Amino acid sequence: MNAAVSRRVIVVTAVHAPSARFLPEAHESLRAQELPPGWEWHWVIQEDGRTDEVRPHVPDDPRVTFRQGRPGGPGVARTLALAHAEGEYVKILDADDRLTPGTLARDLAVLEADRTVGWTTSRALDLLPDGSTAGFPGDPDDGPIEPGAVLDFWQANDFRAQVHPATLCVRRDLLLTLGGWMALPASEDTGLLLALNSVSRGWFSARTGLLYRKWDGQATGQAAHVDPAERAARMAVVAARARALGSSGWRYPPAGR
Repeated sequence: MNAAVSRRVIVVTAVHAPSARFLPEAHESLRAQELPPGWEWHWVIQEDGRTDEVRPHVPDDPRVTFRQGRPGGPGVARTLALAHAEGEYVKILDADDRLTPGTLARDLAVLEADRTVGWTTSRALDLLPDGSTAGFPGDPDDGPIEPGAVLDFWQANDFRAQVHPATLCVRRDLLLTLGGWMALPASEDTGLLLALNSVSRGWFSARTGLLYRKWDGQATGQAAHVDPAERAARMAVVAARARALGSSGWRYPPAGR
């Protein structure tokens, strides 16, 4: 690490072959980020599998680390990526999404200013195939999100959170304490979001932080993702974990820190 740089935010991306072609656009959005003096970003791209189809799309940039592993879904890939995440904060960036300018700086400003905030989220816009964007109602107010608020909203609104898990930036030690992403075939990021909200305060930025790409090949658009039986099972275990954490009495940061 450069002697002038003392702190780092790790950007973690899980990728599989169909989404690899979007990596250059994600990289472009990272290059547009301006961080405070003394900070840098490092991008860890973890392929969910071992193919020859992803590497050609990985940007040639010394700030990028590319790894491969046995296929197990995006949660497994992201958790494996933490082996290469040497930084205080972990920012999520899905392979087919794009950060908006200023996102990382806003995340860092909140987390650096208040140790009681364990994670941040921000407004997301759908990025449609024609290049246009679309928002959706229900965003909370700009500011802190108290423990339990996301779970309450999620349960009252057909298992839809009012903040987007793809916009997460989280303290690395908190992420590791909770075990990373849930071992689910989908909704693993929602499971993490609700777990975080069960034990710590969060933050929502009303400024757009992510362009969430909508396209035919995305995992959340596949029939298996909305299979009623599987969805019910996923939601049940996500809720049970969040409630168990909330009733455990443990809170972040622990007393005395």
